[in-house]
Amino acid sequence: MKYPRQLSSGANNTVIVLSDTEVAKLFLGDTRSDIGSEAEKMKFANKINDLVAHFVRLDYNDELQAEMLVMERIRPIDYRAYEIERRELWYDVFADELHQLHQAGFVHRDLRRPSDLDGLAFDNILLTEQGLRLIDVGISALRHQVGDKIFTKYLEVENAELEQFRTYFLNR
Repeated sequence: MKYPRQLSSGANNTVIVLSDTEVAKLFLGDTRSDIGSEAEKMKFANKINDLVAHFVRLDYNDELQAEMLVMERIRPIDYRAYEIERRELWYDVFADELHQLHQAGFVHRDLRRPSDLDGLAFDNILLTEQGLRLIDVGISALRHQVGDKIFTKYLEVENAELEQFRTYFLNR
């Protein structure tokens, strides 16, 4: 289903524009994801650094009959317009900030899209005027929720995806 001011649509949710500074991820019926859990993970990551899109509030849209996770609006720019040296610096900052999140107990778990979903590889990583940013923390995990063994497994996968992203970002 198409929504007014729609930006994107994933496996379970759609993101719409609310204003010049805010977007909302819509939660309709049983989307197999929990709005409260996603909000908590965003807030957790936002306390560590600015890598993950900023959480604004939870809300409800009567017209759409949808719960909404409201967050900052990020306007991506095409990194291919920038020199490799600049992209290397952006990647280094991104990797450092991602490692900060890992050390604090947060893992994104979706740097590279699952192969069965449409879309571009690494489309949860956006280049902005502030550098690389992460969106969509729907399947992310916190160490204190999943335990050390599962968190370590997620971290191994994410670190491999980080290396794949480096190649993709610098050589495309």
